[in-house]
Amino acid sequence: MQTDAPRPPRSAAGATPAMAQWFAAKAQHPDGFVLFRMGDFYEMFFEDAQRAAEILGLAVAHRGEHQGEPIPMAGVPVHALEGYLARLIRQGHRVAICEQRETPEQAKARRAPTIRREIVRVVTPGTVTEEALLENGRQPWLLALAEANGELGAAWADLSTGALACETLPPAELPALLARLDPAEVLAPDNWLGRPALHPVADRLTPVEAPRDAAARVAAFFGVASLDGFGSFAPAEAAACAVVLEYLRRTQGTGMAGEDAVPRLRPPEPQGGRGTLRMDAATRRSLEILRSERGDTRNCLHAAVDRTLTAAGCRELASRLGAPLTDGAAIAARHDAVGFLLDAPPLRTALRGCLKGAPDMARALARLALDRFAPRDLAALRDGLARADAMAAALDEAAPLPALLRDARAALRPEVSGGTSPRAELERALAAELPARLEDGNLVAPGYDGELDALKQLRDDARGAIAAMQMQLAQDWGVASLKIRHHQQFGFLAELPAAAGEKLLRGAPAALEGTPHAPVHRQTMANAHRFTCAALAELDRRLAAAGEQAQKREAVVVRHLRALCLGAGAAIDAAAAALAEIDVQAGAAELAAGGVWCRPELTDRADFAIRQARHPVVEAALGRTRGPAFVPNDADLSAGQRLCLLTGPNMAGKSTFLRQNAILVVLAQAGLFVPASAARLGLVDRLFSRVGAADDIAGGRSTFMVEMTETAAILNQATARSLVVLDEVGRGTATWDGLAIAWAVLEALHDRIRCRAIFATHFHELTALSGKLPELRLAHMQVREHRGEVVFQHLVAPGAAEKSWGLHVARLGGVPRAVVARAGAVLAALEQRAAGLEPLAEELPLFSAPPTSVRPVGPPSGPPAVEPALLAELDRLDPDSLSPRDALAALYRLKMLHQRNEPAFCHHEAVAPARDTITSVE
Repeated sequence: MQTDAPRPPRSAAGATPAMAQWFAAKAQHPDGFVLFRMGDFYEMFFEDAQRAAEILGLAVAHRGEHQGEPIPMAGVPVHALEGYLARLIRQGHRVAICEQRETPEQAKARRAPTIRREIVRVVTPGTVTEEALLENGRQPWLLALAEANGELGAAWADLSTGALACETLPPAELPALLARLDPAEVLAPDNWLGRPALHPVADRLTPVEAPRDAAARVAAFFGVASLDGFGSFAPAEAAACAVVLEYLRRTQGTGMAGEDAVPRLRPPEPQGGRGTLRMDAATRRSLEILRSERGDTRNCLHAAVDRTLTAAGCRELASRLGAPLTDGAAIAARHDAVGFLLDAPPLRTALRGCLKGAPDMARALARLALDRFAPRDLAALRDGLARADAMAAALDEAAPLPALLRDARAALRPEVSGGTSPRAELERALAAELPARLEDGNLVAPGYDGELDALKQLRDDARGAIAAMQMQLAQDWGVASLKIRHHQQFGFLAELPAAAGEKLLRGAPAALEGTPHAPVHRQTMANAHRFTCAALAELDRRLAAAGEQAQKREAVVVRHLRALCLGAGAAIDAAAAALAEIDVQAGAAELAAGGVWCRPELTDRADFAIRQARHPVVEAALGRTRGPAFVPNDADLSAGQRLCLLTGPNMAGKSTFLRQNAILVVLAQAGLFVPASAARLGLVDRLFSRVGAADDIAGGRSTFMVEMTETAAILNQATARSLVVLDEVGRGTATWDGLAIAWAVLEALHDRIRCRAIFATHFHELTALSGKLPELRLAHMQVREHRGEVVFQHLVAPGAAEKSWGLHVARLGGVPRAVVARAGAVLAALEQRAAGLEPLAEELPLFSAPPTSVRPVGPPSGPPAVEPALLAELDRLDPDSLSPRDALAALYRLKMLHQRNEPAFCHHEAVAPARDTITSVE
């Protein structure tokens, strides 16, 4: 949360009555903007005005003085508030809205020096409800953290939809929760604000302490005696929920009717993180699930697979991708629904036709509850319930439905699920053309309320009423030329020519005596006389009050409609959730129908067998740019080969292959089909992806330190049911250090953790482990060299890569030819110098030559003789029949024979520098 450095408060001494109100409001909210209502503008003063001018591009004026100095002032029109408010909130600012609570006439009636004003609401990034401030595909979570009995509790609420969940978690799991929710605002105790886990959300933190008697406060909010009916809550969970509810109570203030704005939240769901696939922040960033690594929402997994048609469906899909399930039965139920709609194109088309353009009922209902709604919110409930009823009718005609669609059909009709649908009443009550704001009037349809219709007729047909009165008075007074005119001071008056006026002054018709039409003289002019009567005065009063009375009566009707909708709130909520459910399932089926997507077979075993899989984000990007077709690949990490060591050059597709297999797990366990011809997956409890390199400048961590921290998290948290994808572990340090770390990590994944994993590396020495680790399998990215050019085939094949092709990639990257040529010469020399490297030892080949075996290097006594044993070994070799691996082993044997008669050299002085340089060139 953005706050300014503390400033000494200005003194309110000598302020005008209105400015004294502003000083009082600012004292309540010194760390935010105060928007102070003055007529048709919200004004900001002093430092607020100057800061707002920079952020919003406003002009700063000066009006009046305070303590001898001009008062800087900047304002925004009332009708344009949402746009300016959105810009402030998106930059993390808090905004207090100070409203006028009476009219100038009411202030005069009570002889007050100024209009009464008060803070009606504090807008923060985690408490927004206006459409202009919300993103369709994202929930603005307000996350609260609290400690109790040594446990950490977390509760998160979405005020715009009424969602509320909580859980207890170890402090080490907090970064993963923050990454999953990506909260708009975080409430935390003061002693937590400096903790490293909260560094990623430091600009969204608000210090808040948990209230006492947390469980009782939460129960009181929901109107129950205890929380037992909602589930079992740990004290830390109840404390976090109480923090959220208390914060909402303080910030929401009052609604349009002057009553406290009570948020409409569903009962909390305890232990909200259980049963979901765990992914840490690095994994989410690496896989680009909801945002790309650059922070945009276009080039991410959600955008690539999103075929939903409603805002609620888009949010639900994002929620499922962010928190895939680990319960096989629940996942299978989602797959059943997708498969059913995939096999029923007419039904899918009918449902999507109803969904297209459907309003967001959940958010409309939340604004009604907070009494900050617009006419379009009532229309959203009317139209949304009509769409829901049409969808239920379409499902009625379908074959036996899978469980999720059957439950959704029941919820689509609120009256069936135990509530009373307000749809019919809303359809009768709401006008065909609705105004933008409630105060604009004309929201209620003609014929719904007789009293309102009469007031509107009087208000809108004043000319007709005056004409009728003019005709009546002309007949009664016997003056055909009588005209009714409006006078600013006297109101409506009957104007007669001078002669007729004189006659009427001398004596009115006797029949009018004592009646409402008896004339009363008001004004004499040179050529005319003006009269009034009781009937005309009453018409004048009624016409003046008609607009105000119509507005009041319409407000009564609107309050009735609001109460009707809130009374059916639970049923409307269920219908909105069912609509979002169907949108997600129909969208997933539409996605699967558009290409080769299959239903994954999920098992409880450690299976992982994929055929012809594709990366959906890369494939979508290639489609947008009309690039080459994506090259699919197989992957098999099932029992006996659960660890894949992947080698190959950069640019060949290793990282894409790693990510695509992790993404298949996310899609499958989120309940979607996967981009492959066939897939059999064992359920994954934790997913780890460490692909790519990044430093942490703010945290003072180098790229290698970040890599080691993320690798440590994998080694400490992964289980036998996890999936791990690792790219180039150890690349950020010296070659021997990096190779040693990569070697040890690979062994730990195989021997201790025993999980499914893909391990990509440029350390070709690791391929020697294939003979030592039974469940390790080698794979490489296929590369073809044609006329001196490298062709990346993006295909994964068994076995190890022949070389790294680093110089070719450097040339493709635009490194000058002279530099590449020089690098080639250096590489050849280094490889020649390294030719004396002893073969890998049985267990730790990097350290196979202990320091005690090093002999001093002396000058050669003459040209070395060719040993008979070496010649015999060469004679036995058949180069045409050797595989690359056999050839490498033969080369090692030859070197061993050669080195028996040659002086040893120091590995630390000769080999290590050469090897370091080779790796850096590659």
